Amino acid sequence: MDSGLLDDLDRRLAHALQLDGRASFSTIAGVLGVSDQTIARRYRKLRSSGMLRVVGVPEAAPLGQVHWLVRLRCVPDAAATIATALAWRADTQWVSLMSGGTEIACFVRAPQREDAGGLLLGQLPRTPRVVSMTAYRILHRFAGGPAGWPGRSSALPEPQAAVLRRVPAESVYRPEPEDPALLTALAHDGRTDMSTLAAAAGRSESTTRRRLEHLRDSGALYFDVEIDAALLGYPLTATLWLTVAPSALSSAGRALATHPQVAFAAATTGPANLVANVGCRDDAALYAYLADDLGGLKGVRQVETAPMIRTLKRFGTVDP
Repeated sequence: MDSGLLDDLDRRLAHALQLDGRASFSTIAGVLGVSDQTIARRYRKLRSSGMLRVVGVPEAAPLGQVHWLVRLRCVPDAAATIATALAWRADTQWVSLMSGGTEIACFVRAPQREDAGGLLLGQLPRTPRVVSMTAYRILHRFAGGPAGWPGRSSALPEPQAAVLRRVPAESVYRPEPEDPALLTALAHDGRTDMSTLAAAAGRSESTTRRRLEHLRDSGALYFDVEIDAALLGYPLTATLWLTVAPSALSSAGRALATHPQVAFAAATTGPANLVANVGCRDDAALYAYLADDLGGLKGVRQVETAPMIRTLKRFGTVDP
């Protein structure tokens, strides 16, 4: 790690955790061909240093919710203050400062139907230092989510990945009173031990274990791995707002999902109908990606690029 990048074993560990965030150290060690102690030591070092974190992420649709991506333009001296306030809201999942610190992008999870007076979208226009706001509803995700980011999920060959990949026993989500407490605990640390989860839920360990499996099998919960993109060799991150011909929207989205630079891509409502988060080595690499990879996609009519300056909230947790 002296170079500032994750080494090969750490990358393979991160990929293993992306495949199953709660896989035991012994299972991961067996697949990676190292000792249990080595995997445990590597994980604890990465976790304690803040370089890696496994998080439980609630999936919006099974919980009767929708995702909005909100883009705000602010007066130059207001963006940081407004972004901080947004990060502390319970309904925001991800908040980033963009474009030289005059723009904010945030993900909002909201009920499918909600009183506009209590919704983020209904409150922000009353803030005079917000110059403009555009809200994009996420319609279909092509990259990101349970599948992870190809840029960090390509360290293991398929035979090893297949051993770790969890195959859910498909079921329909049935809510229970303990679910919010479980989801909150797992959002803080996806590898929280079962006794702690049981205490948070107020249930026995066996009941909590079954409940956790139901959340995963129903698609109401998945596990993701949070890593600073710079540790993977992508210190420059940006959001791309693409306008794509409707006939090419699906093919363009599927193509983006195969690009190792793309951490997230989704079809949306709004003036841009496809949004993507990308990571690149430097300005030259971002330029090459825009000119060559995106330039070769059929149906792309317009691309707007907004570099990320700082992320204040990730997966529902406010950064210190």
